[in-house]
Amino acid sequence: MLSKDFNKKYELLKQKHLQMLRQYSYEVALQEWETEFFEAIEYLRTLQIVNAEYWLDAHLKNGKRILAEGAQGSMLDIDYGTYPFVTSSNTIASGVCNGLGVAPSRIGEVYGISKAYCTRVGSGPFPTELDNETGEALRKAGHEFGAVTGRSRRCGWIDLVALRYTVMLSGVTKIIVTKADVLDGFKEVSAAIAYNVAGAETKELPFDLCNTDVKPIYRSFKGWEKPISECKTYEELPGVFKEYCSFIEEYLDTKIVFVSNGTGRDQIVEVK
Repeated sequence: MLSKDFNKKYELLKQKHLQMLRQYSYEVALQEWETEFFEAIEYLRTLQIVNAEYWLDAHLKNGKRILAEGAQGSMLDIDYGTYPFVTSSNTIASGVCNGLGVAPSRIGEVYGISKAYCTRVGSGPFPTELDNETGEALRKAGHEFGAVTGRSRRCGWIDLVALRYTVMLSGVTKIIVTKADVLDGFKEVSAAIAYNVAGAETKELPFDLCNTDVKPIYRSFKGWEKPISECKTYEELPGVFKEYCSFIEEYLDTKIVFVSNGTGRDQIVEVK
């Protein structure tokens, strides 16, 4: 982008791809977006452009703390997710190393973020999916629809087998539970604590989940006696919900440090 012959390189590459598309009898009107593209290029050239791995290393050596946010869920990891229903990159914590050029020894805390229930977009295995009224109630309460497309997400109870698998892969040290308030209206909530695979009980995620007949084994909890969304401190949280969180912590052997209980920026409760 910073090279003097950028436009020449762009034009050669453009013609190459246009020729490839013509082989498939596909025509594309590039002029519709080329102007915006080059305007964006000019804007990017005005920014401070650095060699990121050296820049990050210098800040780490100076005692700075860096927060890296992963994109997409752990089960979409190209190597350890539900292949082939995955994305094209590593979404587990090791993605920080190969994505930003940061050494594994530099990583400190690893925060795992999980909804209080499960969702999935599109196809792929989903052992705890609820294709019934309960699943629809979760979808409506959690507004589980794509922000751009409006596409409805598949919903189900929290899958602790899959969650423990991802906690293990990423070395999660602290957990943040989001959208806990979505479960406010349910008289009973459940959590998958094991799988029945070919008649045998297991707490391990099958290697080929896509082609394995998995039946979740649940533990049920009573619904909360008051809405979580109204709570501002840990002490105010319903006792039954605290039991639910304690069970998750024990199962995952990892502490829950925050609970998100609404859409507001201030609707997050620190777990003491």
